Amino acid sequence: MALKEKKEEIHVLMVSFGAQGHINPMLRLGKSLVSKGLHVTLATTEIVYQRMFKSSITQTTSSDTPPDPINISGIQLQFFSDGLSIDQDRKDVDQYMETLGKFGPINLSNLIKDHFFGGTHRKLSCIINNPFVPWVADVAAEHKIPCACLWIQPCALYAIYYHFYNNLHQFPTPTDPDMIVQLPGLPFLQTNELPSFVLPSNPFGSIPKLFSEMFQNMKKLKWVLANSFYELEKEVIDSMVELSPILPVGPLVPSSLLQGEDENHDVGIELWKPQDSCMEWLDRQSPSSVTYVSFGSLLVFSDKQLESIAMALQNGKRPFLWVIKRPENPTPDGKGELPIGFLEDTKEQGLVVSWSPQTKVYP
Repeated sequence: MALKEKKEEIHVLMVSFGAQGHINPMLRLGKSLVSKGLHVTLATTEIVYQRMFKSSITQTTSSDTPPDPINISGIQLQFFSDGLSIDQDRKDVDQYMETLGKFGPINLSNLIKDHFFGGTHRKLSCIINNPFVPWVADVAAEHKIPCACLWIQPCALYAIYYHFYNNLHQFPTPTDPDMIVQLPGLPFLQTNELPSFVLPSNPFGSIPKLFSEMFQNMKKLKWVLANSFYELEKEVIDSMVELSPILPVGPLVPSSLLQGEDENHDVGIELWKPQDSCMEWLDRQSPSSVTYVSFGSLLVFSDKQLESIAMALQNGKRPFLWVIKRPENPTPDGKGELPIGFLEDTKEQGLVVSWSPQTKVYP
């Protein structure tokens, strides 16, 4: 009897920027791929391991090297260096992105050589990155591996950025800051409806630079996947067919937000321990009465910005929940701290926490 031809195994490497809002959609996509019989590895920076996994998984060792393997819902996790030691400061986003862009490609390439070539590991069929690590496409090309990008924002934003960074349509300028923008598949957009990165008032920093590199080099990507679904954004998805087709693979959201789904079946990580006490506080408030403020873990506010947000919340006379990462290493001048007296003046009005259980904070 003739032996059956061995079916080639498909192994996908996902590479994510080391932030919770980037990693979790990747994990949910990875879980879906695993359910289809694919083998999936997620690679991200070592700081992720240090922030989450070291205390919860390997308390018996003092080593900074992650144990091998770490597995979440059938997805193997691997880590590479971002070019900084664990105790170095990463608060300056622009400087950090520059360092990551310099050392990330080298260390990711070495990880691929060590784990996926010449050993017992399966050969890679595809690499999937996200927009904050666009250089992954160059690493994939170096190893002759097809590359896709997972766009975790709406397809409408993808279309806006694509037209902007490729100079396909007119956008507001310093001489015409109130220009109304008309793009295929979208309604007329006024200035206050556009993302700040396409406005002339937005300073040119690391994130616009990353988007510019990505959208001007789309030929490096074989596919663009989106955390959306066709019926939700039909017009804008259809409008991109001839320019840069985008394939919706979502919604890649927590199971608790999908009707009939069990939140215990969700996949995701927490890089910081949520303060569950905020849920007790929320339960005491009237439905839909609370102003929720959260800008994620990357943004570092200036003293003036902190003061403006604090004043707006206090003057709003409404209950508020403000999630703000406080400085890990406070400075003598108090930079990055809340205005003096704010917590005392608003203790009956609102609550300030360093991290919240994000998926539970909704009406």
